[in-house]
Amino acid sequence: MKLDTDFSRRRFVERIAKSALGLTVLPTIGYTADGVRGTGFGKAKNIIFLQARGGMSHVDTFDPKEGGSKGPAEAISTSADFQVTSYLPETAKVADRLSVIRTMTAKIGVHGPAQYFMRTGFAERTTVKHPNLGAWAQHYLGTSHETLPSSACINDGPRYGNGFFEPSFSPIPIHNPMTGLKNVDVSGGADQLKEKLDLAQDLSVGFMDKYPDANVSAYREFYDNTLRLLRSEDLSAFDITQEPNVVRERFGMGQFGQGCLLARRLVQAGVRYVEVSSEGWDMHNTLEADMEEVAPSFDQAYAALIQDLEANGLLDSTLVVLATEFGRKPTWGGKGRGHYPICFSTVLAGGGVKRGYVYGASDEEGRHPDKPTTVEDFHATIGWAAGMPIEEPFITSTGRPFQVGGSAAKVVHDVFA
Repeated sequence: MKLDTDFSRRRFVERIAKSALGLTVLPTIGYTADGVRGTGFGKAKNIIFLQARGGMSHVDTFDPKEGGSKGPAEAISTSADFQVTSYLPETAKVADRLSVIRTMTAKIGVHGPAQYFMRTGFAERTTVKHPNLGAWAQHYLGTSHETLPSSACINDGPRYGNGFFEPSFSPIPIHNPMTGLKNVDVSGGADQLKEKLDLAQDLSVGFMDKYPDANVSAYREFYDNTLRLLRSEDLSAFDITQEPNVVRERFGMGQFGQGCLLARRLVQAGVRYVEVSSEGWDMHNTLEADMEEVAPSFDQAYAALIQDLEANGLLDSTLVVLATEFGRKPTWGGKGRGHYPICFSTVLAGGGVKRGYVYGASDEEGRHPDKPTTVEDFHATIGWAAGMPIEEPFITSTGRPFQVGGSAAKVVHDVFA
Protein backbone atom coordinates (compact mmCIF):
# COMPACT_ATOMS: atom_id res chain seq x y z
CA MET A 1 0.00 0.00 0.00
CA LYS A 2 1.36 3.40 -0.94
CA LEU A 3 1.07 6.23 1.58
CA ASP A 4 0.84 9.35 -0.56
CA THR A 5 0.22 12.18 1.91
CA ASP A 6 2.85 14.40 3.52
CA PHE A 7 1.27 13.70 6.89
CA SER A 8 1.52 9.92 6.60
CA ARG A 9 5.11 10.11 5.43
CA ARG A 10 6.00 12.36 8.34
CA ARG A 11 4.34 10.05 10.85
CA PHE A 12 6.13 7.05 9.37
CA VAL A 13 9.58 8.61 9.66
CA GLU A 14 8.86 9.94 13.15
CA ARG A 15 7.97 6.45 14.40
CA ILE A 16 11.17 5.05 12.97
CA ALA A 17 13.19 7.87 14.55
CA LYS A 18 11.65 7.42 17.98
CA SER A 19 12.58 3.75 17.95
CA ALA A 20 16.24 4.59 17.40
CA LEU A 21 17.85 7.70 18.83
CA GLY A 22 14.79 9.02 20.59
CA LEU A 23 14.55 11.64 17.85
CA THR A 24 11.69 12.74 15.69
CA VAL A 25 13.68 13.22 12.48
CA LEU A 26 17.37 13.34 11.73
CA PRO A 27 18.13 15.77 8.89
CA THR A 28 19.59 14.49 5.66
CA ILE A 29 22.61 15.67 3.79
CA GLY A 30 21.59 17.83 0.84
CA TYR A 31 23.24 20.79 -0.81
CA THR A 32 26.61 22.00 0.40
CA ALA A 33 27.62 25.51 1.37
CA ASP A 34 28.86 26.00 -2.19
CA GLY A 35 25.23 25.99 -3.30
CA VAL A 36 24.15 28.94 -1.17
CA ARG A 37 21.75 31.11 -3.13
CA GLY A 38 21.09 33.82 -0.53
CA THR A 39 20.44 37.27 -1.93
CA GLY A 40 19.59 39.11 1.29
CA PHE A 41 21.73 40.85 3.82
CA GLY A 42 23.26 37.53 4.74
CA LYS A 43 25.43 38.45 7.71
CA ALA A 44 23.53 36.09 10.05
CA LYS A 45 25.21 32.79 9.27
CA ASN A 46 23.56 31.28 12.35
CA ILE A 47 20.29 31.92 14.19
CA ILE A 48 19.49 31.26 17.84
CA PHE A 49 15.75 31.65 18.34
CA LEU A 50 14.76 32.08 22.00
CA GLN A 51 11.06 31.59 22.66
CA ALA A 52 9.58 32.94 25.92
CA ARG A 53 6.55 30.67 26.05
CA GLY A 54 3.43 31.93 27.77
CA GLY A 55 3.50 35.55 26.71
CA MET A 56 6.24 37.79 28.10
CA SER A 57 4.87 41.08 29.43
CA HIS A 58 6.46 43.88 27.42
CA VAL A 59 5.58 46.47 30.07
CA ASP A 60 7.43 44.47 32.73
CA THR A 61 10.53 43.78 30.64
CA PHE A 62 11.62 45.75 27.54
CA ASP A 63 9.01 48.52 27.41
CA PRO A 64 8.59 49.95 30.94
CA LYS A 65 5.76 52.41 31.58
CA GLU A 66 4.48 54.71 34.29
CA GLY A 67 0.95 55.39 35.49
CA GLY A 68 -1.77 52.77 35.49
CA SER A 69 0.18 50.39 33.24
CA LYS A 70 3.21 50.24 35.52
CA GLY A 71 3.79 46.90 37.16
CA PRO A 72 5.75 45.97 40.28
CA ALA A 73 9.17 46.67 38.73
CA GLU A 74 10.96 49.99 38.27
CA ALA A 75 12.50 51.27 35.07
CA ILE A 76 16.30 51.13 35.14
CA SER A 77 19.03 52.60 32.96
CA THR A 78 21.04 50.36 30.67
CA SER A 79 24.34 50.40 28.78
CA ALA A 80 22.33 51.87 25.87
CA ASP A 81 20.07 54.87 25.51
CA PHE A 82 16.88 53.09 26.57
CA GLN A 83 15.47 51.52 29.71
CA VAL A 84 14.33 48.07 30.76
CA THR A 85 12.75 47.07 34.05
CA SER A 86 14.50 46.08 37.25
CA TYR A 87 13.64 42.45 36.51
CA LEU A 88 16.44 42.47 33.90
CA PRO A 89 19.57 43.88 35.56
CA GLU A 90 21.98 41.62 33.66
CA THR A 91 20.25 42.28 30.36
CA ALA A 92 20.63 45.99 31.09
CA LYS A 93 24.41 45.48 30.98
CA VAL A 94 24.31 44.08 27.43
CA ALA A 95 21.64 46.47 26.11
CA ASP A 96 24.27 48.20 23.98
CA ARG A 97 24.35 45.02 21.85
CA LEU A 98 20.57 44.78 21.45
CA SER A 99 17.99 46.02 18.98
CA VAL A 100 14.54 46.14 20.61
CA ILE A 101 11.38 46.15 18.51
CA ARG A 102 8.63 47.66 20.66
CA THR A 103 5.99 47.64 17.94
CA MET A 104 5.11 43.99 17.42
CA THR A 105 1.44 43.33 16.76
CA ALA A 106 -0.73 40.32 16.00
CA LYS A 107 -4.37 39.22 16.03
CA ILE A 108 -3.96 35.84 17.72
CA GLY A 109 -4.27 35.78 21.51
CA VAL A 110 -4.51 32.04 22.26
CA HIS A 111 -1.35 30.21 23.33
CA GLY A 112 -1.20 27.28 20.91
CA PRO A 113 -2.12 29.12 17.71
CA ALA A 114 -0.02 32.14 18.76
CA GLN A 115 3.04 29.97 19.40
CA TYR A 116 2.57 28.34 16.01
CA PHE A 117 2.27 31.79 14.44
CA MET A 118 5.45 33.11 16.05
CA ARG A 119 7.45 30.00 15.23
CA THR A 120 6.35 29.73 11.58
CA GLY A 121 5.15 33.18 10.51
CA PHE A 122 1.80 31.76 9.40
CA ALA A 123 -1.57 31.34 11.06
CA GLU A 124 -2.34 27.71 11.85
CA ARG A 125 -4.45 25.84 9.29
CA THR A 126 -5.82 22.31 9.21
CA THR A 127 -4.94 21.90 5.54
CA VAL A 128 -1.22 22.69 5.67
CA LYS A 129 1.70 22.57 8.08
CA HIS A 130 4.14 25.47 7.78
CA PRO A 131 7.92 25.22 8.32
CA ASN A 132 9.97 27.12 10.85
CA LEU A 133 12.87 29.35 9.86
CA GLY A 134 15.37 26.53 10.20
CA ALA A 135 13.58 24.53 7.52
CA TRP A 136 13.30 27.58 5.26
CA ALA A 137 17.04 28.14 5.66
CA GLN A 138 17.84 24.53 4.80
CA HIS A 139 15.65 24.78 1.71
CA TYR A 140 17.20 28.00 0.43
CA LEU A 141 20.76 27.74 1.73
CA GLY A 142 21.37 23.99 1.85
CA THR A 143 22.63 21.97 4.79
CA SER A 144 25.00 23.74 7.14
CA HIS A 145 27.31 20.83 8.04
CA GLU A 146 28.46 17.56 6.54
CA THR A 147 27.33 15.37 9.45
CA LEU A 148 25.57 17.56 12.01
CA PRO A 149 21.93 18.54 11.52
CA SER A 150 21.18 21.99 10.17
CA SER A 151 18.69 22.81 12.92
CA ALA A 152 17.87 21.81 16.49
CA CYS A 153 15.28 22.57 19.14
CA ILE A 154 16.10 22.58 22.85
CA ASN A 155 13.67 22.17 25.77
CA ASP A 156 10.87 21.27 23.38
CA GLY A 157 9.97 18.77 20.70
CA PRO A 158 9.97 19.74 17.00
CA ARG A 159 6.29 20.64 16.93
CA TYR A 160 7.10 23.48 14.55
CA GLY A 161 9.57 21.96 12.15
CA ASN A 162 9.74 20.91 8.52
CA GLY A 163 6.13 21.79 7.69
CA PHE A 164 5.49 21.20 3.98
CA PHE A 165 9.16 20.44 3.34
CA GLU A 166 10.43 16.88 3.43
CA PRO A 167 10.73 15.26 6.89
CA SER A 168 14.52 15.48 6.83
CA PHE A 169 14.21 19.25 7.33
CA SER A 170 12.82 18.78 10.84
CA PRO A 171 15.03 19.96 13.74
CA ILE A 172 16.80 17.45 15.93
CA PRO A 173 15.20 17.65 19.41
CA ILE A 174 17.09 17.92 22.69
CA HIS A 175 14.45 17.78 25.39
CA ASN A 176 16.97 18.28 28.18
CA PRO A 177 20.27 20.08 27.46
CA MET A 178 21.90 18.49 30.51
CA THR A 179 21.52 14.99 29.06
CA GLY A 180 21.93 15.89 25.38
CA LEU A 181 20.98 13.36 22.72
CA LYS A 182 19.32 10.18 23.93
CA ASN A 183 20.35 6.62 23.03
CA VAL A 184 23.46 7.47 21.03
CA ASP A 185 25.36 4.44 22.39
CA VAL A 186 24.33 1.80 19.85
CA SER A 187 24.87 -1.83 20.83
CA GLY A 188 27.89 -3.11 18.95
CA GLY A 189 28.83 0.32 17.68
CA ALA A 190 28.17 2.09 14.41
CA ASP A 191 29.98 -0.52 12.30
CA GLN A 192 27.79 -3.35 13.57
CA LEU A 193 24.70 -1.22 13.03
CA LYS A 194 25.80 -0.64 9.43
CA GLU A 195 26.18 -4.38 8.86
CA LYS A 196 22.64 -4.97 10.12
CA LEU A 197 21.28 -2.19 7.93
CA ASP A 198 23.09 -3.51 4.86
CA LEU A 199 21.62 -6.97 5.50
CA ALA A 200 18.16 -5.50 5.91
CA GLN A 201 18.65 -3.55 2.67
CA ASP A 202 19.62 -6.72 0.78
CA LEU A 203 16.60 -8.59 2.11
CA SER A 204 14.19 -5.80 1.21
CA VAL A 205 15.33 -5.11 -2.36
CA GLY A 206 12.59 -7.24 -3.89
CA PHE A 207 9.89 -5.60 -1.79
CA MET A 208 11.14 -2.09 -2.63
CA ASP A 209 11.20 -2.88 -6.35
CA LYS A 210 7.66 -4.23 -6.25
CA TYR A 211 6.23 -1.55 -3.95
CA PRO A 212 8.20 1.68 -4.48
CA ASP A 213 7.30 4.14 -1.75
CA ALA A 214 8.87 7.29 -0.36
CA ASN A 215 8.39 6.01 3.20
CA VAL A 216 10.63 3.00 2.59
CA SER A 217 13.36 5.24 1.17
CA ALA A 218 12.96 7.57 4.16
CA TYR A 219 13.51 4.60 6.48
CA ARG A 220 16.92 3.88 5.00
CA GLU A 221 17.75 7.56 4.63
CA PHE A 222 17.16 8.13 8.32
CA TYR A 223 19.55 5.36 9.34
CA ASP A 224 22.19 6.46 6.82
CA ASN A 225 22.26 9.87 8.40
CA THR A 226 22.18 8.37 11.88
CA LEU A 227 25.36 6.52 11.00
CA ARG A 228 27.01 9.70 9.77
CA LEU A 229 26.23 11.44 13.04
CA LEU A 230 27.27 8.51 15.22
CA ARG A 231 30.62 8.33 13.46
CA SER A 232 31.24 12.06 13.61
CA GLU A 233 33.62 13.56 16.13
CA ASP A 234 31.27 16.56 16.13
CA LEU A 235 28.76 14.54 18.15
CA SER A 236 30.56 15.94 21.20
CA ALA A 237 28.98 19.33 20.47
CA PHE A 238 25.82 18.04 22.17
CA ASP A 239 27.68 17.33 25.42
CA ILE A 240 27.72 20.47 27.61
CA THR A 241 29.59 18.64 30.36
CA GLN A 242 32.68 19.34 28.29
CA GLU A 243 32.32 23.02 29.16
CA PRO A 244 34.22 24.26 32.25
CA ASN A 245 32.05 24.54 35.34
CA VAL A 246 32.70 28.28 35.53
CA VAL A 247 31.17 28.70 32.08
CA ARG A 248 28.16 26.54 32.89
CA GLU A 249 27.54 28.45 36.10
CA ARG A 250 27.76 31.76 34.25
CA PHE A 251 24.73 30.73 32.21
CA GLY A 252 22.88 29.39 35.24
CA MET A 253 22.35 25.70 35.92
CA GLY A 254 18.65 25.71 35.04
CA GLN A 255 17.26 24.20 31.87
CA PHE A 256 17.03 27.49 29.99
CA GLY A 257 20.53 28.59 30.95
CA GLN A 258 22.08 25.29 29.97
CA GLY A 259 19.96 25.32 26.82
CA CYS A 260 21.48 28.67 25.84
CA LEU A 261 24.95 27.29 26.44
CA LEU A 262 24.17 24.24 24.32
CA ALA A 263 22.86 26.55 21.59
CA ARG A 264 26.21 28.34 21.51
CA ARG A 265 28.05 25.00 21.30
CA LEU A 266 25.87 23.87 18.42
CA VAL A 267 26.19 27.00 16.29
CA GLN A 268 29.91 26.99 17.01
CA ALA A 269 30.07 23.41 15.68
CA GLY A 270 28.10 24.22 12.53
CA VAL A 271 24.38 23.90 13.30
CA ARG A 272 22.75 26.85 11.54
CA TYR A 273 19.45 27.24 13.42
CA VAL A 274 18.77 26.48 17.10
CA GLU A 275 15.58 27.12 19.06
CA VAL A 276 15.59 27.31 22.87
CA SER A 277 12.37 27.48 24.87
CA SER A 278 11.97 29.39 28.12
CA GLU A 279 8.90 28.41 30.15
CA GLY A 280 6.76 30.12 32.76
CA TRP A 281 5.69 33.44 31.19
CA ASP A 282 1.91 32.92 31.43
CA MET A 283 1.23 35.26 34.36
CA HIS A 284 -2.51 35.75 34.79
CA ASN A 285 -2.85 35.94 38.56
CA THR A 286 0.45 36.45 40.38
CA LEU A 287 2.69 38.37 38.04
CA GLU A 288 4.96 39.79 40.73
CA ALA A 289 5.69 36.41 42.29
CA ASP A 290 6.00 34.73 38.90
CA MET A 291 8.41 37.37 37.59
CA GLU A 292 10.55 37.02 40.70
CA GLU A 293 10.76 33.30 40.01
CA VAL A 294 11.21 33.27 36.22
CA ALA A 295 13.03 36.50 35.39
CA PRO A 296 16.34 36.01 37.30
CA SER A 297 17.33 32.77 35.55
CA PHE A 298 16.19 34.09 32.18
CA ASP A 299 18.03 37.38 32.69
CA GLN A 300 21.23 35.62 33.67
CA ALA A 301 21.15 33.19 30.76
CA TYR A 302 20.20 35.75 28.13
CA ALA A 303 22.95 38.17 29.09
CA ALA A 304 25.48 35.33 29.36
CA LEU A 305 24.59 34.11 25.86
CA ILE A 306 25.17 37.54 24.33
CA GLN A 307 28.48 37.97 26.19
CA ASP A 308 29.65 34.43 25.43
CA LEU A 309 28.91 34.70 21.71
CA GLU A 310 30.80 37.97 21.59
CA ALA A 311 33.77 36.54 23.51
CA ASN A 312 33.93 33.61 21.09
CA GLY A 313 33.77 35.86 18.03
CA LEU A 314 30.33 34.57 17.05
CA LEU A 315 27.97 37.46 17.77
CA ASP A 316 28.51 39.32 14.51
CA SER A 317 27.61 36.22 12.51
CA THR A 318 24.88 34.90 14.83
CA LEU A 319 21.45 36.49 15.03
CA VAL A 320 19.99 36.01 18.51
CA VAL A 321 16.21 36.32 18.35
CA LEU A 322 14.12 36.78 21.49
CA ALA A 323 10.42 36.26 20.80
CA THR A 324 7.18 35.45 22.56
CA GLU A 325 3.71 34.62 21.30
CA PHE A 326 2.15 37.90 22.51
CA GLY A 327 2.42 40.54 25.21
CA ARG A 328 0.24 41.04 28.27
CA LYS A 329 -2.44 43.63 29.00
CA PRO A 330 -1.08 47.02 30.09
CA THR A 331 -3.80 47.29 32.76
CA TRP A 332 -2.30 46.51 36.17
CA GLY A 333 -4.42 45.85 39.23
CA GLY A 334 -1.85 44.28 41.50
CA LYS A 335 -2.39 40.67 40.39
CA GLY A 336 -1.71 39.46 36.88
CA ARG A 337 -2.05 40.49 33.24
CA GLY A 338 -4.13 38.85 30.53
CA HIS A 339 -3.15 38.06 26.96
CA TYR A 340 -2.47 41.03 24.72
CA PRO A 341 -1.38 40.49 21.10
CA ILE A 342 -2.05 44.07 19.96
CA CYS A 343 1.32 45.36 21.14
CA PHE A 344 4.42 43.59 22.46
CA SER A 345 8.20 43.50 22.15
CA THR A 346 10.82 41.31 20.52
CA VAL A 347 14.61 41.68 20.60
CA LEU A 348 17.39 41.04 18.10
CA ALA A 349 21.13 40.94 18.73
CA GLY A 350 24.17 40.25 16.53
CA GLY A 351 23.91 39.16 12.92
CA GLY A 352 24.26 42.67 11.52
CA VAL A 353 21.60 44.48 13.55
CA LYS A 354 22.13 47.88 15.15
CA ARG A 355 23.46 47.98 18.68
CA GLY A 356 21.70 49.80 21.49
CA TYR A 357 18.74 50.58 19.26
CA VAL A 358 14.97 50.75 19.72
CA TYR A 359 12.69 50.47 16.73
CA GLY A 360 9.39 52.29 17.15
CA ALA A 361 7.42 52.93 20.31
CA SER A 362 4.19 52.03 21.98
CA ASP A 363 1.91 54.69 23.43
CA GLU A 364 2.28 55.87 27.02
CA GLU A 365 0.33 52.88 28.32
CA GLY A 366 1.89 50.27 26.05
CA ARG A 367 -1.35 49.55 24.24
CA HIS A 368 -0.71 50.52 20.62
CA PRO A 369 2.43 50.61 18.41
CA ASP A 370 3.31 53.63 16.32
CA LYS A 371 4.95 51.53 13.57
CA PRO A 372 3.10 48.20 13.63
CA THR A 373 5.41 45.28 12.94
CA THR A 374 3.65 42.03 12.14
CA VAL A 375 4.89 38.55 12.93
CA GLU A 376 5.14 38.03 9.18
CA ASP A 377 7.41 41.10 8.93
CA PHE A 378 9.50 39.73 11.77
CA HIS A 379 10.07 36.43 9.97
CA ALA A 380 10.92 38.16 6.70
CA THR A 381 13.44 40.32 8.58
CA ILE A 382 15.14 37.28 10.08
CA GLY A 383 15.15 35.47 6.75
CA TRP A 384 16.67 38.49 5.01
CA ALA A 385 19.36 38.75 7.68
CA ALA A 386 20.25 35.11 7.05
CA GLY A 387 20.63 35.64 3.31
CA MET A 388 17.52 33.77 2.22
CA PRO A 389 15.95 34.81 -1.11
CA ILE A 390 12.71 35.54 0.71
CA GLU A 391 10.86 36.77 -2.37
CA GLU A 392 11.45 33.49 -4.19
CA PRO A 393 8.35 31.35 -3.53
CA PHE A 394 8.35 27.67 -2.79
CA ILE A 395 5.62 25.78 -4.63
CA THR A 396 4.09 22.94 -2.62
CA SER A 397 2.95 19.63 -4.07
CA THR A 398 -0.56 21.08 -4.30
CA GLY A 399 0.67 24.03 -6.37
CA ARG A 400 0.45 26.66 -3.62
CA PRO A 401 3.23 29.29 -3.45
CA PHE A 402 4.71 30.20 -0.06
CA GLN A 403 7.37 32.70 0.99
CA VAL A 404 9.10 33.38 4.30
CA GLY A 405 6.51 35.29 6.31
CA GLY A 406 4.11 35.34 3.37
CA SER A 407 3.95 37.48 0.25
CA ALA A 408 2.83 40.63 2.12
CA ALA A 409 5.66 40.57 4.68
CA LYS A 410 8.06 43.53 4.78
CA VAL A 411 11.63 43.48 6.04
CA VAL A 412 12.29 45.93 8.88
CA HIS A 413 15.47 47.36 7.34
CA ASP A 414 15.78 50.03 10.04
CA VAL A 415 17.08 47.53 12.60
CA PHE A 416 20.19 46.78 10.55
CA ALA A 417 23.43 48.70 10.83
